[in-house]
Amino acid sequence: MTSHYEQRLQKDLEWIDQLVEVVGKQLVETIQSAVDAVLRIDRQLAAEIVIGDFTINRQTRELDRLCHAFVARHLPSAGHLRYVSSVLRLNIALERIGDYATTISRTAAHLSEPPPSAVVRDIEMMSEQSRRLLADSLNSFHKRDEPLARATIKAANQFAPYLDRVFADLVKAGEENARPIEDLYGLIATFKRLERVIHQAKNICEETVFVVTGQDKGEKRFQILFVDEKNDGASQLAEHFTRKAFPNSGQYESAGWSPAEEIQSNFVEFAESSGMDLSKSWPTDLASKKPQLDTFDLVVGLTPEIRDRLERTPFHTTLLHWDVDTTATPAEVYRTITPLIRGLMEQLRGEQAS
Repeated sequence: MTSHYEQRLQKDLEWIDQLVEVVGKQLVETIQSAVDAVLRIDRQLAAEIVIGDFTINRQTRELDRLCHAFVARHLPSAGHLRYVSSVLRLNIALERIGDYATTISRTAAHLSEPPPSAVVRDIEMMSEQSRRLLADSLNSFHKRDEPLARATIKAANQFAPYLDRVFADLVKAGEENARPIEDLYGLIATFKRLERVIHQAKNICEETVFVVTGQDKGEKRFQILFVDEKNDGASQLAEHFTRKAFPNSGQYESAGWSPAEEIQSNFVEFAESSGMDLSKSWPTDLASKKPQLDTFDLVVGLTPEIRDRLERTPFHTTLLHWDVDTTATPAEVYRTITPLIRGLMEQLRGEQAS
């Protein structure tokens, strides 16, 4: 027979769960309404969404209160404590999504004319994707569905590069239609907020995984591409040293914009003496990497020419350049790049980078 205490505990959990579900459904609908307001320049609807955000804020504050009251009343442990701590973090995501909808709505209030057809298509696509991913993430949390959470995270990661095409369409629209700068900034803000909804959906999914398994999301692993002219020495050394020194922090590759036929023998010999094997590696053409450039978090050019050779990097890829004398001896190159790499990885992953 269930005790009165257990019944009360379960009831309190249900109240929290129900409020999360209510706020989540409201936000999915609010995002859609905010986008509709932009596409139709419906200023009345935009105003209603802005005012409605105060209701969402009150609900998130109530959710916060219920969680803290649950901890104080029941002193939970193990699974219940994981769940409540996840709801507190999820609650922050919900409040921010409400703020994103408000920002999108304020855009509608200031647009001078409806967006061009190409931009409308992009907005509709991003709206549909962000709402679907948000709904799936909330559903995974409500049902404690770890496979759905992981599938949603994967889908969100695949959608990220789409923003580059969106940005290109906006630039083209600005050039062709001579739209006011205020309009372009407003539309960019709309896209960025929809992108942030997708990021928050990922965060919610990570909370689902934590509740179900106790597994934290851990530190981000980085995709890094090292580039120089020939990819026959310095960039190869950078790739292999980073892989050796920081195997758990990411995946590393290298390329050159005018690749040589093979790696210089003195670099192969030096690498072997330093515990690295370049004997099975070959120079890679940077052109072959360009179609997948958006999969890299960072592109590290070992000479300033990298900016001219790449011309334009994807929106989510950061381009960094170091001044390295790639014509120096392997030992000199090694002494130059190793502290740079260690400093970079500590910035990315902290002092415990490995």
